[in-house]
Amino acid sequence: MTHVFLFRAVNVGGTAKLPMAELRALATELGATDVQTYIASGNLIAAPPGDPLAFARDLENQVETRFGFRREVIVRDAAALRAARDAHPFVIVDPAFSYLVPLASAHVDPTAAAEVPSGDDDWALVGSDLHVRYAHGAGRAELDLARLLRALGVVGTARNLRTVDALLALLDRQPVTEP
Repeated sequence: MTHVFLFRAVNVGGTAKLPMAELRALATELGATDVQTYIASGNLIAAPPGDPLAFARDLENQVETRFGFRREVIVRDAAALRAARDAHPFVIVDPAFSYLVPLASAHVDPTAAAEVPSGDDDWALVGSDLHVRYAHGAGRAELDLARLLRALGVVGTARNLRTVDALLALLDRQPVTEP
């Protein structure tokens, strides 16, 4: 079964450079099929050769060995990603302002983040995902997502809903053009 493997914090700010062609080659070397990537932010779509979580750990280890940095990989199948997208609790004015943040763990206590200021931005935990709506866009965010994740004590990786929709289309084998 095809899954999406979401790398945390690659190809941002000049650090953790992970060329997507090399990521596709690595996934294939590890036995995955139906391998593709979407934009350069660490979105891998693939059918792993066995357990998807074990494949994600293999990707983490191989990226560290080959590229010299370690980044967490969060896995979702099409049903889980679609359910998370459908559960977005905020009005979507612009899909680029609304984010899904798949988390590495569903065991999160939201009261731990009560002191993290969010201004006009909104966030909510739904299952094993964090949902964020930036009032003025991520570039002018009042909510510090990294601080929120630290307060929650969990790793997550954010994708705006445009990207999530594109990933869902790819999982459904629909054509997608990169932005």
